Amino acid sequence: MKTQAQKLSIALREPRAARGFSLIELMVAVVISVLMLLAILQLFIDVSRTNDEMAKTNVLIENGRFSLQLMQADVQHAGFWGELDNNIDPPTAIPDPCVVAGWSATYKTNLIGIPVQVFPDATGLASCGVTGVLASSDVLLVRHANTCVKGGGCDGGTDTGWHIQVSGCRNVGTEDPYVIDNAAFPLRTKTCSLDSPVLPADLAPQRKVVSKLYYLANSGGVPTLMRVELVNGAYSAPQPLIEGVESFRVELGLDTEGKNGLPISASNPGDGSADEFKRCTTLDPCVLDDLANAVAVKLYVLVRNTVATRGYTDTKAYQLGSTSIAAANDGFKRHVFATTVRLVNPSGRREIP
Repeated sequence: MKTQAQKLSIALREPRAARGFSLIELMVAVVISVLMLLAILQLFIDVSRTNDEMAKTNVLIENGRFSLQLMQADVQHAGFWGELDNNIDPPTAIPDPCVVAGWSATYKTNLIGIPVQVFPDATGLASCGVTGVLASSDVLLVRHANTCVKGGGCDGGTDTGWHIQVSGCRNVGTEDPYVIDNAAFPLRTKTCSLDSPVLPADLAPQRKVVSKLYYLANSGGVPTLMRVELVNGAYSAPQPLIEGVESFRVELGLDTEGKNGLPISASNPGDGSADEFKRCTTLDPCVLDDLANAVAVKLYVLVRNTVATRGYTDTKAYQLGSTSIAAANDGFKRHVFATTVRLVNPSGRREIP
């Protein structure tokens, strides 16, 4: 007779009949699998949305920084007139920025003396090709000579428009100090006697006159930083530069104080430092003294994403210097970028040794 222990041992050694999942077990497994798939799917969606927002933020930051860098590069060169340097007479009137032919001697003096102009709107700028300016945009005009001479590589020497040539003569009254022209360039470097034959090597170098206007306009329904520039003696068609720039403001840093805090004058010039900043508006436009004494420029841009963010509402107001921008209450994310640029050439000429 087998004991209970033996019966148990035999039962354990005998193979059990194979059986599958019950219906309840199968349903439980399916539910668990679906929940896991849903969790993985939600994780994938969250990661995709996060990457998408990071990409849009990166584009916004790049657009903001690049827009400032683009204008800053021009503003830093404002008032550079090559070898002319300190032989610059004070301006007597604000030059019309759109005049591209028949520049008189007085106009040239004013053009050189006022390298930066700011306009609160496009009034009077249509003949420059500036149209469709947004109400949230100023117009910035920057003038200077090219940093390399004609044929030196940076402009290819093919521009047939206005160039500046500066005489190197030391004989007072022998030659004009400079000419700005698109045809005749007779000035020389060293051989200044009118009786001597003029050889090509004797001629002073020529530099292209650079004149560029920056502003905002809609391009393809998107607010965009635009530019027109002087090319071959005429202003070019507007060039779309950077999308998403929604507001653009400019303030001029004015050198208004001479020594001992007294107003500047011929006998008490400024020191090249900005004593105050002013935005040129329709009600308070920049007059001749403002433009002639500008030594710095503050640039402000409000940049937004070109694609709205789902579930986001921008309820923030923004401050661009002295200008307040109300909340847009839409789905676009925004950021303000600002920089202050010193006008190296005009301010350097005022520095007190």
